[in-house]
Amino acid sequence: MKIHATSYFKDLQKRNDFFRDWIQKIERLNGVTYKSTEIETSLGKTIVWPFNGERTDLKTLVIFPGFRTSCFFWDLDNGLASLKKKFRIFLIDTNGQPNCSDGNTPAIRSNDYGIWAKEVIDKLGIEKTSIAGASFGGLVCAKLALVAPEKIEKIILMNPGCLQTFSFSWKNMYYNFLPLISPTKNNIRTFLIYGVFYPGHHMPSAKALETLIDYEHFAITQQVDKAQKPYAMSKSDLESIPSDVYLLLGEKDLLFPSKKSEQIARAHIRSLREVRVLKNTGHGIETSKEAMAIVENILSR
Repeated sequence: MKIHATSYFKDLQKRNDFFRDWIQKIERLNGVTYKSTEIETSLGKTIVWPFNGERTDLKTLVIFPGFRTSCFFWDLDNGLASLKKKFRIFLIDTNGQPNCSDGNTPAIRSNDYGIWAKEVIDKLGIEKTSIAGASFGGLVCAKLALVAPEKIEKIILMNPGCLQTFSFSWKNMYYNFLPLISPTKNNIRTFLIYGVFYPGHHMPSAKALETLIDYEHFAITQQVDKAQKPYAMSKSDLESIPSDVYLLLGEKDLLFPSKKSEQIARAHIRSLREVRVLKNTGHGIETSKEAMAIVENILSR
C-alpha cells in the first residue's frame, strides 16, 4: 500500500500525555476502564479499543469514527452502554486522525482505506462482522464493503461522508471554519454546539461537551493534519456495495444535508435496506441515544 501523506503531532510526548489524561477523564465520567490493543497494518500502528473482545459467542460490531474525531465520541455519556451488554465491539482509532494510531494515510479515492480496514479485522481474528461508521467512518465502511464483502454482515452508515461533498451553505462553512481560523475554546464550543449538535435537542452533557472541547482544541492546535477529506463516491461504487446497508441521518446535519444524502442513497445503493432520519439531530449522530437504540435494534435482527 502506498502512503499518500502522514499526519503528525508537533510533540509526540504531549500527544501521549494528552490522550492518557483525556481517556482517564472519560473513564471517570463513565465509570468504566478502557484497555487498548495494538496491531501492525500497512498504515503502521493501529490502536483498537475492544469490549467483550474474547466473547466470540456474541455478534460483532466494528466501529470507525469520523474525521477529526476519536472513537471515544461514540461512548460519551455512556452511549455504548447497552450495546456493550449484548455485542462484541471494537472501536478503531483510524490512522491519520488525531488519536494514538500512526498518522499514515492512503490516497482517499483509492480503496486502500478498505484494504487497511480488512487488515484490522483479519488481525483481530474476526471472521465476519457488522460495521458502523459516522461521517468519514462511513466512507471507510463503504470502501471495506467493496474490498471484502465476505467479511461484512450489515453496514450502518451514519451521516456518512461517501454520498456527497461538504455542504457550502454559509452556516456550515461558518461554523466549521471558525475554529480553524481562530482555535479558541470559545470558538470550538460554538462550532460543536451549532455545527455538530443541535441546541435544545441533540446535545451531550455539560461535562461531556467539555471533554469534546478539550479534544478539538488539542487536535486543531497540536496536530499537523495531512489527511484528505471525504468525498462523494461514484455511482458505480455505491451500486457495487453488496452488503445490506442501513442509513441513519440527522435531520439537522449541516455538513451533509440529510435530504440530499437520502436521495443519493435511495438512487444508487442497491443494497439499501432502511433509512432513518432522526429529527432535531445534527452531524454528530453517533452521540445520539436514539441513534444507538436504532443501531442495537438493527444488530439484534
